[in-house]
Amino acid sequence: MKILMPIGIAILGLGAGVGAGVALKPAPEAPAKEACVAHEGEACPPAADPLEPAPAAAAGGHGEKDEGPALVALDKPFVVPVFRGEKVVAMVVVSVAVEIAAESETAVEAVQPRLRDSFLAAMFRHANSAGFDGAFTTGQKMEDLRSALLVAARQVFPGEVVSEVLITEIARQDL
Repeated sequence: MKILMPIGIAILGLGAGVGAGVALKPAPEAPAKEACVAHEGEACPPAADPLEPAPAAAAGGHGEKDEGPALVALDKPFVVPVFRGEKVVAMVVVSVAVEIAAESETAVEAVQPRLRDSFLAAMFRHANSAGFDGAFTTGQKMEDLRSALLVAARQVFPGEVVSEVLITEIARQDL
């Protein structure tokens, strides 16, 4: 009897769980039907499978690549200390991407150490001028940081090769 009681309770609990799962299961969603407008005597084309990737449209109809700007994310985030006096009071972590002319995309890998050095110098100047104090993610402080990073990128890539520097992630941890 001592052995049958726990087994009976386990079976009863299992049955109640399965019953509750079946009873509370949401109704399957009906697939949305798109309206098909066909002219007289024509059939509607078959609907595209949402799991299939869309066919790539060729630029100009000749299979050429679109030569617009390319986004290149830098591999590692930047860690910038924030000082107050002689003491580190916070650390700011910033991830950056560079919008660059498509033909120069591969050049980013070759000069990435110089680009990172230039970006770090700009971020240190920004931190030392209280750019990461207070509400640093809004307004003029972010615009100042973006423009300083763009100037730094254009020093490494002269000309109009770099069109924009994007700040993809930014976080501050007070110590």
